[in-house]
Amino acid sequence: QAHIVESGGGLVQPGGSLRLSCAISGIDFEAFALGWYRQGPGSRRVLVATISSRGEISYTDSVKDRFIVSRDNGKNTFTLQMNDLKPEDTAVYLCHAIRRMPWGKEYQYWGQGTQVTVSS
Repeated sequence: QAHIVESGGGLVQPGGSLRLSCAISGIDFEAFALGWYRQGPGSRRVLVATISSRGEISYTDSVKDRFIVSRDNGKNTFTLQMNDLKPEDTAVYLCHAIRRMPWGKEYQYWGQGTQVTVSS
């Protein structure tokens, strides 16, 4: 049974930084692709950044050059460093882990979400 703990959200002024962390126990962490999603008020959930089990990284265009995703397989954690934050980054951020087995079964888990508010 996976146990997920997210941390690091909060209130920050435009141009500031925050670091989100997601710790996941109870899974074969190294085998999972990891991602950060966000959902703003009245909006659908959007994928922000991903890091595969092999360390391949991708970002949605709006956060490129500002956000950095990383993983530490030794500590079963992954993080999202968010720099130069803008009001439009305000959202609930959720961490996600997924593993697709060769025979088609998927295992996926969601964090509880953490609020990020960017406002002066």
